[in-house]
Amino acid sequence: MSDSETDEELDRSRLPNAWTVWSQGDQGRLVLAYRPDVFDAADFPAACLPTLYLTHGKRTRRPGVNPADTADSEDWYVTLYLEPDVSLNETLRFPTREEALERTIELAAAFDDGEIDYRELYQVPRETYFERLDELTGPDTDD
Repeated sequence: MSDSETDEELDRSRLPNAWTVWSQGDQGRLVLAYRPDVFDAADFPAACLPTLYLTHGKRTRRPGVNPADTADSEDWYVTLYLEPDVSLNETLRFPTREEALERTIELAAAFDDGEIDYRELYQVPRETYFERLDELTGPDTDD
């Protein structure tokens, strides 16, 4: 993997408007946040901010605890969190950052379009939170 591959800038025009680049590391790490204007601790707890992580090596800690990653392989991982203990139950592992970035963008669009069934990810339902997410996601939203 070359340095230019990991330092590659994200073409933000490819992201749905509801997603914000929260941080972009110099080693290819990328964190996207969904509607930080809504999940601002006033209306919803900040811990409920949906986030997408693109990391080199699998994350060993949950968001909100410690952002450090441990590269256990040369692979790239994509993880969608709805809050620290609630994530998409898929291992999204890719041999290159380019492939992982493509999946990150696809997953961001699918979430924004309402194609991710986030209710299935929770053991304890949060109906008020779900109702608000329903209003924010789906084909009828204007970002």
